[in-house]
Amino acid sequence: MSQEELVNKIAELEREIAILPEGSITTKKIKEKEYYYHRVTRNGKRTESYIDFKAVPELREQIEKRKSLEKELKELKAQVMPVESLEEEDEELQDYKTTVRTGKRLAAQIALTKKYKKRECIEELRSYIFGKPQDRVFIIYGLRRTGKTTMIRQILTELPESEFKKAAFIQVKSNDTLSDVDADLKKLEKEDFKYVFIDEVTLMEGFIEGAAIFSDIYASSGMKIVLSGTDSLGFVFSKEEQLYDRCIMLHTTFIPYREFEEVLGIKGIDEYIRYGGTMSLGGNNYNEDTTFSSAKSSNEYIDTAIAKNIQHSLKMYQYGGHFRHLLDLYEQGELTNVINRVVENINHSFTRSVVERTFKSHDISVTAANMLRDRVAPINIKEHLDLDAVTFGIMQALDILNKEEQTIDIEDSHMQQIKEYLALLDLVMEIDLVSLPEVSQKGKVTIITQPGMRYSQANAIVENMLLDVKFNELSVTERQRVLERLLNEIKGRMMEDIILLETKIANPGKSVFKLQFTVGEFDMVVFDPKTLNCKIYEVKYSKEQVPEQYRHLKDEEKCAMTIHRFGDITGRYVIYRGEAMETEGVKYLNVEEYLKTL
Repeated sequence: MSQEELVNKIAELEREIAILPEGSITTKKIKEKEYYYHRVTRNGKRTESYIDFKAVPELREQIEKRKSLEKELKELKAQVMPVESLEEEDEELQDYKTTVRTGKRLAAQIALTKKYKKRECIEELRSYIFGKPQDRVFIIYGLRRTGKTTMIRQILTELPESEFKKAAFIQVKSNDTLSDVDADLKKLEKEDFKYVFIDEVTLMEGFIEGAAIFSDIYASSGMKIVLSGTDSLGFVFSKEEQLYDRCIMLHTTFIPYREFEEVLGIKGIDEYIRYGGTMSLGGNNYNEDTTFSSAKSSNEYIDTAIAKNIQHSLKMYQYGGHFRHLLDLYEQGELTNVINRVVENINHSFTRSVVERTFKSHDISVTAANMLRDRVAPINIKEHLDLDAVTFGIMQALDILNKEEQTIDIEDSHMQQIKEYLALLDLVMEIDLVSLPEVSQKGKVTIITQPGMRYSQANAIVENMLLDVKFNELSVTERQRVLERLLNEIKGRMMEDIILLETKIANPGKSVFKLQFTVGEFDMVVFDPKTLNCKIYEVKYSKEQVPEQYRHLKDEEKCAMTIHRFGDITGRYVIYRGEAMETEGVKYLNVEEYLKTL
């Protein structure tokens, strides 16, 4: 490991340690009953706070993880070569109440990011840093592993040497307070520091209620303040409260395909389906383990990056007074489980709809008939697959929590509020489902903006489903063919969702939706309310071009109804994985090239 990589690893460990609780767990017996307390010693003063016994296992695990990481950190620091003048800097930094990095120490920490490619949204941060002073703070927020801290380090590398001397980076730890950060900012201001980047600022108790000090006191006096953190909901709350009209918000959660390819150096819609959603896929430009490599890692991400994000933000907002309908779940220790369940149910409902459509609805005739007609190795799938057992297996796989583990019923109000928060986190987006000729029939398609999360869970369900006893009468080769066909069905549906999502985001002034008819559908319609015309699309997970793919686009009755409702059709398109071409007035677009133009 090079010295640059070593320093970068140390910075990552310090950041991970910062968000984990310190101290220990102690017990006290009162009237023969055992109570648990979280003991922390700070500045020679010991404090103890009561913790519910249900929270003990998780807290103990977090404390042990912190100790393990601290040991690893100590070993890594011993390997770092001494840097000239750092001893003098270290003495100066001891005067700060929080972890503050400046000068050569900061330069060493950010050096490795110089070789990383930059996300497109860094342009907004660049405009703030290099633009005229304003009395607003800049907030970078988003789910874990979406490039927030890397973006801060990258913008620091762009500062000329004369300005870099005026830059400071504050790493907030779980035990830091708003007054600690305030004291350090006063000191930095006196020492003529101009740029201050504060990471994981939402860890501080009282941040949401006291966030105005950053804009009203420091930003208004000319200091450029950049706040970042993973508690996205906490930033949303602070914007509506103390930072109303005093902040610029940059959300990093959504990573479109073009950024996935450009920044990570990974090409192909299949790779995006499997791993898209974070900036942590090992590739040409970044070298970390992928977040969505398995259902287990995806579930851990949902738990830590999403469920605990929401719970922590609600706990910190209005001193815990904003739980609304979720208060009963929080008080009974069920909130994170229920949030996990809602996210997973969205993904699993998607999987169920694909699999049931493939094996139970009219699509079974397509899949089964195709496999039976296979000239090389025909398979009569119905002889080897118990469809009732498969359906039962799906339902079992979709039971995220056993009823015995759930001590409280989930009500519609719980579901609605959690989905509202997921939307605020940019994790879910809904696409309209329009019907013709029955215009009153409307629906919604819920899309997860991180495709890798959805695919890993869908893949796990399919693999579990295919453990069916009857199915295992097939040879290993035949089983693999069926599995691949199922996964291709899932990838096809996901490709549709990705195209719908990215097209909608790229066209805020237009209406993007799926259009269903009595028989058949257009996978996507883009309607322009200003020009009163539309474009119609089919999406096919195929590299081959066949006339059957655009039969709906050429259907006179469907087109007539569409023209009557949405104006002239200015383009007919099939988006697929093959090369661009045109036939019979229908343009074939390559999916990767299409997504990169949005």
